[in-house]
Amino acid sequence: MTRRAPQHDVDGHRLEVEAPKESAAGVPAVAIAMKLAVEQMGVRRTAQTLLRLNQADGFDCQGCAWPDPDPSHRHTAEFCENGAKAVTEEATLRRVDRSFFVEHSIDDLRDKTDYWLGQQGRITEPMVLRAGSTHYEPIAWDQAFELMGGLLNGLASPDEAVFYTSGKVSNEAAFAYQLFARAYGTNNLPDCSNMCHESSGVGLAETIGIGKGSVSLEDIHDAKLIVVAGQNPGTNHPRMLSALEIAKQRGAKIISINPLREAGLVRFKNPQKVRGLAGHGTALSDLHLPVRINGDLALFQAIGSLLLEWDAVDHDFIAEYTHGFEEWAAHVRKLDWDAVRRATGLERSEIVAAARMFQESDATVVCWAMGITQHRNAVATVKEIVNVVLLQGNIGKPGAGLCPVRGHSNVQGDRTMGIWERAPEHFLDALQQEFGFDPPREHGLDTVKSIEALRDGKAKVFIGMGGNFVSAAPDTEVTEQAMRNADLTVHVSTKLNRSHVVTGREALILPAMGRSERDLTGGRLQRVTVEDSMSAVHASHGPLKPASPYLKSEVDIICSLAIATLGDRHGIPWDEFRSDYTEIRHRIAKVVPGCAAYDEKVSRPGGFVLPHPPRDSRTFDTEVGKAVFTASPTDVLHVPEGRLLLQTLRSHDQFNTTIYGLDDRYRGIKNGRRVVFVHPDDIAALGLSDGSVVDLVSEWSDGSERRAPDFRVVPYDQPRGCAAAYYPETNPLIPLGSVAIGSNCPTSKSVIVRLESPGTDQGLAVASDAGSVTAGDAKRTVQPEHLG
Repeated sequence: MTRRAPQHDVDGHRLEVEAPKESAAGVPAVAIAMKLAVEQMGVRRTAQTLLRLNQADGFDCQGCAWPDPDPSHRHTAEFCENGAKAVTEEATLRRVDRSFFVEHSIDDLRDKTDYWLGQQGRITEPMVLRAGSTHYEPIAWDQAFELMGGLLNGLASPDEAVFYTSGKVSNEAAFAYQLFARAYGTNNLPDCSNMCHESSGVGLAETIGIGKGSVSLEDIHDAKLIVVAGQNPGTNHPRMLSALEIAKQRGAKIISINPLREAGLVRFKNPQKVRGLAGHGTALSDLHLPVRINGDLALFQAIGSLLLEWDAVDHDFIAEYTHGFEEWAAHVRKLDWDAVRRATGLERSEIVAAARMFQESDATVVCWAMGITQHRNAVATVKEIVNVVLLQGNIGKPGAGLCPVRGHSNVQGDRTMGIWERAPEHFLDALQQEFGFDPPREHGLDTVKSIEALRDGKAKVFIGMGGNFVSAAPDTEVTEQAMRNADLTVHVSTKLNRSHVVTGREALILPAMGRSERDLTGGRLQRVTVEDSMSAVHASHGPLKPASPYLKSEVDIICSLAIATLGDRHGIPWDEFRSDYTEIRHRIAKVVPGCAAYDEKVSRPGGFVLPHPPRDSRTFDTEVGKAVFTASPTDVLHVPEGRLLLQTLRSHDQFNTTIYGLDDRYRGIKNGRRVVFVHPDDIAALGLSDGSVVDLVSEWSDGSERRAPDFRVVPYDQPRGCAAAYYPETNPLIPLGSVAIGSNCPTSKSVIVRLESPGTDQGLAVASDAGSVTAGDAKRTVQPEHLG
């Protein structure tokens, strides 16, 4: 295995650890973000961007998919710390030009940290890495498109190409991208959903008939009980804290469910209010359940069992709108409470306290994120959350519902626009009717299967529309080798990242305009649209002059590639699409369900909300025509003696794979990232001490092991036997084949590890294939009464 250099001294900074911050989130956060913004953008540019961020006449934040308030209720500063950091990253005055690539060879860039790469600035012109070359060099746009089109047209099959999409891509670009891929002849359209919320989409689609959450922002405000499970809003969705504050002021109770007691849910100081600036802030969480990693399924089964026992049930709703209740009820009545205790690490009294809060609420919203979705049993856990919501009729009424909180700012919109390797037949039929060609019907490759295809030589070309595929994907060694096997790797990007230095035989970097920049493609002022976590669609148009005159918009890049590859095949008007995005919106209106009069609707201040049958009319488009209760086995994930169960997570100075800085002040980390958080008693039991440096070695049921070197041990309050560390540094620990059942989502939150002194390589074996490898196959038990 390749061992990257230890990062206790990162880019000249010395890692420091102090006591975790339990103080209120809010005011200091925005001050820190503003300081960073002024440093990188200057005062005038900072005002130009941040005052237009998330405004009805401005541009949508790149930082997350949390919805915006009604335009009449927006603040002048409608952004959070991470939103300001995201804008700063994009609108920075730093530049990566051709002289940079003359100075830095590809080997030199491979040795740099992800943080260093991201801090160099905006890429200013298209670059190519020729076969056998040591440096990227400039390439004209026409030549870049000619190179891509020639290779695509020379493949033995369209299925030898992979078209990846990041969740930051606009609806217009996403629609054009999937149209191009399908006109070219493939459904190989993996996206970042495959690595994060795919388990939510699968679980929700099979139980309520649509893979999206069922709540609005007003429902959050009006809820009587809000449950935040497997999610850290203070770091990952900070604007959600404002919504929770409103709910608290209206009398809501909040339950937080997470192995770590995250500071953002303890107390929130709203920087947009005088009370937040001067006072103690708002206490948020009323009850914290420090659930053991992978214990959420058993926890929600236990809550459902208690509600059933207490008859805290909406019998009328169940009778009229649901299917499978009796089977589920019989299942949870036999619940093994000893198994629940072992799975969750919670006392029965703690679970009873939570269930009583459900019982006392007549309007409950359950929110979750990747702490739920990235486990072997993630789809079953999502379905168990649905069971509890259905049991009390908490869907299709004010203040209640299901709320998967997405990360990327338009990941939900991209899926709505057809970025999906398994698009439904009705969508493909609509494409055929509108554009006159028969799209491929065979399912394409998701993220994991795309890596397998590249690894095995079955895919030859990879095109990434945004994102940082190499750092986002699991099994880093295997993923990097898979990318090197390609004939051509292409990345449409704004800034440098790891994916640009792990390349195929040839590679292209195509620099795109950012969300904050003014798009004058086609000689007219263009706008794009996005969809948030709650199905609201609205327009976005940036105020800034583009970072370079050589940048193109995502739409322009896609349409130009389509022309270079397809020519006039099928008669699709690519040139019209790139010169006026309104033409794309007119086609969206005809193809995408719920998007009739699309251009007109997004012209309204605040846009419009897409239909959601369960929310709007308690209509459920499932196979049985009703919402579905599901019975799932009670899992207990056993960890061998001397091992820990690790979850990967973000630092506070991070958005997905983008690293804004090296601090995580809420967890007490300064100037570094290679840390592993461990319970103090586990540190002592393992014969370690605070500050010990260890390698993390993951163990899998096929006998393989993977190693991530040189992590500093940091004590942290969490359940015994659990640990946590940042990704992408820990991605090498997760085999490509360790995925959630039903969704193929990597199991990044369930990693059995041992902690070893650095350099102890005994027994190391990195599996080269991606067979079904899990932490649980040999170490997970299923309660006997649930065996079929």
